[in-house]
Amino acid sequence: MQIDTDGLIVKEQNIGESDRLVTVLTREEGILRAFVRGAKRMKSRSASSTQLLCYSRLSIYKGRDTYVIDEAQPEEVFFPLRQDMEKLSLAQYFCELAIALAPENAEAGDFLRLILNGLYFLSNGKRPALLIKAAVEMRMLSLAGYMPNLICCQECGGYEADEMYFLPGQGILYCGNCYRKTQQSQGLCMNRGVTTALRHTVYADFSKLFAFSLPKAGRKRLAYLSERYLLSQLDRGFATLQFYHHLFPESFSNG
Repeated sequence: MQIDTDGLIVKEQNIGESDRLVTVLTREEGILRAFVRGAKRMKSRSASSTQLLCYSRLSIYKGRDTYVIDEAQPEEVFFPLRQDMEKLSLAQYFCELAIALAPENAEAGDFLRLILNGLYFLSNGKRPALLIKAAVEMRMLSLAGYMPNLICCQECGGYEADEMYFLPGQGILYCGNCYRKTQQSQGLCMNRGVTTALRHTVYADFSKLFAFSLPKAGRKRLAYLSERYLLSQLDRGFATLQFYHHLFPESFSNG
């Protein structure tokens, strides 16, 4: 069976002396793993098109137990990402998220669109990296069934207040007054701007997902909130995220 599809290479692994095993996020088939025969040979037409972070048009042979990429034509290689360590480490983190959250052997067009747009905005530098990170985390979690309830205060139903508290373990909000009455300690405080931004990452139309702004302190706070929510909901870590924080330990604020 032959499959012709667009796909983003989200992981690569060398096999033997000349072959490559890649993990691909495809539009029609979701996450799949495929062999690229002879990919490491200098003259291989598929070599550059099946490297990490390449978005390519793929012709894939589906066997009984394996996938093999017969042909690959690059559509976008996101070259600027490879020239900036912060952008590259975040891009690799997005790929690891996709492997963890996108479905296998099922339609995954929304996941692919999200990752591609995130990589595009990282590449062109027109959006702050921390805003892109938060938007990708929160929207991908929502696509995978982990959408939080950010509509209003869990107790009084109030939509906004000078202080709102987000509980990452439960994915719910309290206004400042109600939160203090609950005597809980797990809530993360947000001002009005950060509350609006967090809601935007979950509820905004996709065409406007990355079209928002925050001052530097707000960006750091938003990035902290989204990451805490992701790690709490998935109950696991990510090697690429740890690497990112090792390189950029001041990337967000937990204050």
